[in-house]
Amino acid sequence: MKYYLVAGEASGDLHGANLMKELKKLDPQAEFRFFGGDLMQAEGGTLVKHYADMAFMGFFEVAANLRTILKNLAFCKLDIANYHPDVLILIDFPGFNLKIAAFAKENNLPVNYYISPKVWAWNQKRVLKIKKIVDHLFCILPFEVDFYKEWGMEVDYVGNPLLDAIAGFKPDADFLNKNKLTGKKIIALLPGSRKQEINYLLPDMIAVANQYPHYQFVIAGAPPFNSEYYQQYLNGKSIPVLFDATYDILSNAHAAVVASGTATLETALFNVPQVVVYKGNPISITIARMVVKIKHISLVNLIMNSGIVKELIQQDCTPAIIGAELDLILNNKIYRQTMLSNYDQLDEKMGTPGASAKTAALIVKYATKK
Repeated sequence: MKYYLVAGEASGDLHGANLMKELKKLDPQAEFRFFGGDLMQAEGGTLVKHYADMAFMGFFEVAANLRTILKNLAFCKLDIANYHPDVLILIDFPGFNLKIAAFAKENNLPVNYYISPKVWAWNQKRVLKIKKIVDHLFCILPFEVDFYKEWGMEVDYVGNPLLDAIAGFKPDADFLNKNKLTGKKIIALLPGSRKQEINYLLPDMIAVANQYPHYQFVIAGAPPFNSEYYQQYLNGKSIPVLFDATYDILSNAHAAVVASGTATLETALFNVPQVVVYKGNPISITIARMVVKIKHISLVNLIMNSGIVKELIQQDCTPAIIGAELDLILNNKIYRQTMLSNYDQLDEKMGTPGASAKTAALIVKYATKK
């Protein structure tokens, strides 16, 4: 069968790649065409557009880049129409993908939506639209199933694909020596995968690093960028930037400072105590605070329905406050152990790997049935 996938950010690229891997096992004749990234491209098929050209986050940022977004939407619709896929798979990225879903529905293409839109966070009535334009919705967070049921929508709960990615991870035994990281405990800096996230967060992260000369700070570089891009923030400071090595960094880290997003859950699953940070355009943050209906922003706290990791947002996201939280993680044994104990409970809630295989099986089943 011919599969068309749309992923618009780094996490979608990761989950898309793992899904493609499982689809190939079930459908040896699978052909792929997609919006995605390097990981999906490594699985084969045709990369139409890289997510680096698509990822805009925040009300102000979306408005400022509206022309580019509309061009990408028009191009994606045209490309799908020309390709005539047997199966359309939309991965997260709701601002873009829900518009693609509506287009597909108008053109009698069945819509598979993997990693459901976070409509539980704000404007919950969007569920009514999703019911009309999405044929099969695959959820990865335990509480989402009950939420959709309350709106009269049946969904498939498949578990979390991050468990698959982590289960398939093979640590580099020579990672520390190869990157000259021996001698000091490592503090991981994960500033996100979008330009705006890096621009807002990395300077504060680097400033925090100055407070802890007895630790080795390491930046997890995002695939769309190169080493030179990060140098503008480092100003000659000797903090290594390592690419395609986030899991190796986390598997060796003693603590982490992490941009809110998928990486917060990855960090917790690697059992690394963390402080979660987020900063953005003031207008976007103000609007978000007015419309968002959730108490927490990190996936860790959302899943646990409790503030088990500290979230420092906007005016609270300063080198001094980040440093104070990091000090607790590093030097307060009770504080650190409490966070690690909460991680154990998180592990139990998350369950076992298999989300990618389960989703692939359901997609093939639904497509074959149709």
